[in-house]
Amino acid sequence: MTQERFAGLGTAALVTGSVASALSFVGLAVAAEAEGKAPLRPINATSHWLNGDFAGLYGGADRRRTGVGYATNHAACLFWALPFMAWQRARPAGSAGALMRDGLAMAAIAAAVDYGATPKRFTPGWELVLSKAGMAGAYAALAVGFAAGASLDRRRLRR
Repeated sequence: MTQERFAGLGTAALVTGSVASALSFVGLAVAAEAEGKAPLRPINATSHWLNGDFAGLYGGADRRRTGVGYATNHAACLFWALPFMAWQRARPAGSAGALMRDGLAMAAIAAAVDYGATPKRFTPGWELVLSKAGMAGAYAALAVGFAAGASLDRRRLRR
């Protein structure tokens, strides 16, 4: 691994994490609506670490729940984007399908850590609002975000 390969890794993780954050937000809203719930409830639930488990009952938008929830989700996406982009820089996926596979693998690792190793207070809180299928859909959207962000990074590096 050369140092040049990892130059700009922080910027790549910032872009990839931001794309993943936006797509996971959309995935959460779509999953909530598919389950007959207000679209902001899952992101509001993410603020449960600060506002308690009742945060997910609120369906509107406000700074206290939606703002904190979105910022928390965004920070988590940036966190997971860093090892994902380091992985992609060290062993680039050879095709779009392989990149999506890698995005799914990273999202699965994030889900396993989020719900298997993280204390309940610091989980994403989506379980307070969504079914397991809805949560899986949100993690799938996160995976698409990782793959899309990494694809943007590849295009940038080719220039």
